[in-house]
Amino acid sequence: MKPARLNSDLSRLRRETDMFLATVESLSDEEMVGPTLCEGWDRAHVIAHLASNARALVKLIDWATTGEPQQPYESHEAREQEIDELAALPKDELIETFKQNAQFFAEQCERLTGDIVTEELDLHGKPVPATSVPAVRIAEVVVHHHDLDTTWTVAEADPDSLLNAVEAAVRTMRAKGAPGMTLRTEERDEWIIGDGGQLITSDREGMLRWLARGDDEFVESEGALPELPAW
Repeated sequence: MKPARLNSDLSRLRRETDMFLATVESLSDEEMVGPTLCEGWDRAHVIAHLASNARALVKLIDWATTGEPQQPYESHEAREQEIDELAALPKDELIETFKQNAQFFAEQCERLTGDIVTEELDLHGKPVPATSVPAVRIAEVVVHHHDLDTTWTVAEADPDSLLNAVEAAVRTMRAKGAPGMTLRTEERDEWIIGDGGQLITSDREGMLRWLARGDDEFVESEGALPELPAW
């Protein structure tokens, strides 16, 4: 991975992370246990997920640089248990854990500028280029910042960060066998899922809101929108 690209990705990741932290630090204790767009999770759980995810994604960097296959978590149950334990922490401890893990992930990304042994990784059935691991983290931060359901919106994300998030959503749709669609944005992006049969248009913001959380307010199609698999 070229150092210039990594520096650009990490710069955007810092921006998205800082905005996420600004939102989180403004929440009251009562708001921390408020509902989110992630079914079954309150805001503490969303923050805990991102804290856990930062460490978990380092295992993909290990795979890329050593050639030894790894997954972010040993099992779905192990993932859920870790998130529950972090979400139960006092707010200040949870935020500090998030900060430490986010910093650790950014530091470990520097290894991607060296020798990459495995160029394409498998993330829960989704093929991900090793050089896109930082973009995967950016997508996680953007989508879950939106999930907090505060005054912040995905329109405030960097345009390239928003693109990373839509690309992550498209990978998920492909892995979960979503109906055939051609997705086209006003920014001239295009993705084909399955046979590409149904044309669906929006801007990046609207496309992400629909793909990630089913919000179809800003999505257009000649026919009825297909039912999407859950994330």
